[in-house]
Amino acid sequence: MNIEIQGHMITCHIEFGKRKKAAITMELPYMVTIKAPNGTSEEVIRQLVMHHGTEIVQKSARMQQVLDGPQAKEYENEGKGAFLLFGKAHALHQLIPVEGLTEEELRANLKKLYFAECKRMIGQRIIRYQQELKVKPKSIDIVDSPTKWGSCSWDKKLTFNYRLAMAPPEVIDYVIIHELCHIHHMNHDRSFWRRVGSIMPDYKDKEDYLMRNGRAMTL
Repeated sequence: MNIEIQGHMITCHIEFGKRKKAAITMELPYMVTIKAPNGTSEEVIRQLVMHHGTEIVQKSARMQQVLDGPQAKEYENEGKGAFLLFGKAHALHQLIPVEGLTEEELRANLKKLYFAECKRMIGQRIIRYQQELKVKPKSIDIVDSPTKWGSCSWDKKLTFNYRLAMAPPEVIDYVIIHELCHIHHMNHDRSFWRRVGSIMPDYKDKEDYLMRNGRAMTL
């Protein structure tokens, strides 16, 4: 099924099964998967997609921005302040040893640093928000994702993109809150956003930061 929303054609893949409510997920821009109860009509599914149309288009634009390609980094001359750590720019030698290493080795070592720093930061900051939201994830993993800053599975397993280590701490907090709220609200419905806003009223500013700076947050 294809549905046009705000001038964009959204490709919809439908999976029927034994479930009580329909849910929408997105892995690629302008493509959604709808998991619906057996017997759900095409019109009901269409209305569901249209109801979430603005969110689908906005999220697709952010994902497309990432997929369009990262900004090239300069590994020579110590990076010239091109590398972000927690929102602040650094020259490469300020983050890792650079002497005698190839660009491939530098990139690999830098990625290890970001993985470690992301794991450390999220491990520290998630405790506060677990207590505030009264939720507890089953597991927390740091991953390399081309499209997602974070995710929450149906069984309460959270993942976070290692590139979040490049974002300011308050933006990392937003992604943590976002995924923790999904433990009780798997969809992006009004109750979900109310819960996010109750902890972080200016969450839209954090979303805007990721949209504007996502391409710069790369190796």
